Amino acid sequence: MAAASGHAVIDIDAAGNDAAKPPPPPVPYVLNFTDLSYSVRKVGGGLFPACLPSCGSSNLVASADAPPSSGSRHTKTLLDGISGEACAGELFAVMGASGSGKSTLVDALAGRISRDSLRGSVTLNGEPLHGRRLRAISAYVMQDDLLYPMLTVRETLLFAAEFRLPRALSPERKRARVDALVDQLGLSRAADTIIGDESHRGVSGGERRRVSIGTDIIHDPILLFLDEPTSGLDSASAFMVVQVLRRIAQSGSVVIMTIHQPSARILGILDRLLLLSRGRTVYAGTPAGLKPFFSEFGAPIPDNENPAEFALDTIREYERQPDGAAALADFNAKWQSNSSSASLELKDCKLMSTMPLELAIAESVSRGKLVAGSAVNGSVPTFANPPWTEVWVLIKRSFTNTRRMPELFFMRLGTILVTGFIFATIFWRLDDTPRGVQERLGFFAMGMSTMFYVCADALPVFVQERHIYLRETAHNAYRRVSYVLANAVVAFPPLVLLSLAFAVTTFWAVGLAGGGSSFLFFFLTVLASFWAGSGFVTFLSAVVPHVMLGYTVVVAILAYFLLFSGFFITRARIPIYWKWFHYLSLVKYPYQAVMQNEFGGAARCFSRGVQMFDGSPIGSLPEAVKMKVLEAISNTLGTSITADTCVTTGADVLAMQAVMDIGKWKCLLITVAWGFFFRALFYVVLRVGSKNKRK
Repeated sequence: MAAASGHAVIDIDAAGNDAAKPPPPPVPYVLNFTDLSYSVRKVGGGLFPACLPSCGSSNLVASADAPPSSGSRHTKTLLDGISGEACAGELFAVMGASGSGKSTLVDALAGRISRDSLRGSVTLNGEPLHGRRLRAISAYVMQDDLLYPMLTVRETLLFAAEFRLPRALSPERKRARVDALVDQLGLSRAADTIIGDESHRGVSGGERRRVSIGTDIIHDPILLFLDEPTSGLDSASAFMVVQVLRRIAQSGSVVIMTIHQPSARILGILDRLLLLSRGRTVYAGTPAGLKPFFSEFGAPIPDNENPAEFALDTIREYERQPDGAAALADFNAKWQSNSSSASLELKDCKLMSTMPLELAIAESVSRGKLVAGSAVNGSVPTFANPPWTEVWVLIKRSFTNTRRMPELFFMRLGTILVTGFIFATIFWRLDDTPRGVQERLGFFAMGMSTMFYVCADALPVFVQERHIYLRETAHNAYRRVSYVLANAVVAFPPLVLLSLAFAVTTFWAVGLAGGGSSFLFFFLTVLASFWAGSGFVTFLSAVVPHVMLGYTVVVAILAYFLLFSGFFITRARIPIYWKWFHYLSLVKYPYQAVMQNEFGGAARCFSRGVQMFDGSPIGSLPEAVKMKVLEAISNTLGTSITADTCVTTGADVLAMQAVMDIGKWKCLLITVAWGFFFRALFYVVLRVGSKNKRK
């Protein structure tokens, strides 16, 4: 049955009832690519790169026939007229030395290169393939295993199912899909083992790679692209991974992968090979065709030699020559046109492509392909689930991962408690004297700025999750706004506990006034500071995707915020050309809020009688001399100033510090608003700067 939203819902449980029936033949799919060409224009080096670190893998590019700009040195061709086809049920491997263009070719087929820069065509069953339809029926597995370390194998796949399978599919059937995938990937023994990382022992490298593949094929895509799925694995693990990919292909998917140097066993289960050298095709055919190809070329492969290794070694030898492997590429073109075996292979593949694409997709869905959205009616849903479902799943996954690493939160809590203890002991029970006023000012300035510095620990969070986010959003697992909202929700509860710990540790120990209501406002201000600081650091983590550089930027900017907060120099004394930075300072608003919270009481006195001389040359004179000076001042002013007369109130302190331009509640709200503002900027950066696609 089909849901009203256009999603296809497959009864997985019903598959077991037909176990006795032979499986139907795969739905015929042929991915055809013709004359693919792609070039990158190199920009003059100099001291600085052509783009900021946030540009990622996006470079300045142009087609080969584009006129060179004044700043370019030369244009490098990454793909030069590559053509071929891959069929459902077959394992298609792209091989070549480093820099041969194999990853670029897979990116081109997977729609990860801008259509304006890529020349040539990519079709599936004769129809152009791009945009929403491509994302809905395909998956791309990156070379790195990008997984949350504290989730188990089953949990990782269950969360992937929550993202990629439609809401209309019941939880029981999603779990059934996960169980079936666990068996298909050969992960039954490791299903309840955590993924693990450097600090936590988990699954093996081969199992981790298969889990990474599983997260992207949870919806059983028609097209599967993989970049070096065997990289970094031992021969046994690599063989198991390729066996899994072969089974996926035989289930009716078009599987295209890059592979660097396959073993003889792996080569034996590959169906089609495409060897590249400097962006040109040097061989296209079956693994069995390697021997006759190189024999006719004049470089016969010895019987005891791995044909793939021999071919790659031969290509590398030619690449050392000025013309590169042009001789091999030219010979391949002739061999393809003259070889009867190559023609038969192409003929057999083309015979499969007799079904229109929309009809083929509908047939695949009816047979159990869990495509997130069906294109039967010409409409492909962009996302499998509504935003609130995405936010909930993201929150649940993040909490599940972080609660298994409590040491991270306890380290943050310990830092706050130690900081609060140091502040409490240094500023212990401040008195209501002019010196106590100055010490309170120092406590407030350092305390509020410390909240922002402590938030710097949020910097590595998105830096580490960036590639997971890019992988999952590349094929519309969830919306960017869902990720931003979930990130904010997950970050907030720890901030509440940290704020409470700091407020409890310092408020009464320092001797701040106002009782319960004043403590509540102090706690809210600390929480707002944490919220704004966390948002600021999260935003910077998206702009500066390098931890060490990010820390440098965070520390420098927070130092500027403290400098212009009004503690070291009041607003009236700041030069006119720097006052704009004073109002941008994140420290200004919580600093003014706690200042007004402490000194806002009209009846509280901070300087009486001779205390007004503290800090002046008269302050070191005997008490009797101070009284005489005080009497002289009284006679001059025509008023009576005694030892008990209040000279400086809290309002006078606020006036001297020039912190009355904005009320304390407005300062609190502005601080909270900064947190929302930076998270909005975080979304904008994700929206604009994280396309995960070459230009």
